[in-house]
Amino acid sequence: MDIIYKEESYKIIGICMEIHNFLGHGFSEIVYKDALEIELRKAGIFYEREKEYEVVYKGVVLPHKFYADFVLSEKIILEIKGKKEIIDEDIAQAINYQRFLKIN
Repeated sequence: MDIIYKEESYKIIGICMEIHNFLGHGFSEIVYKDALEIELRKAGIFYEREKEYEVVYKGVVLPHKFYADFVLSEKIILEIKGKKEIIDEDIAQAINYQRFLKIN
């Protein structure tokens, strides 16, 4: 598998592993998001948290929006999951967000 933003991805994965090693598992997602925000700031990585996006369906803006947990460097979507196992639906959600936003 090719990694599109290899250097950035390794840095982000390292930050996430550091948070997990320190906090362990069992907290709600919001706790991990707060810790991630601290580490991203410390690393000097530009990010937007809970970025809101409109969804347009056949030219009509839908009443409900979606929110990406983090958008890093304006090109990487990071969805935080506070659970033991990532399931296919979680992966599909992240892929769909990327496809919808045309981030690659």
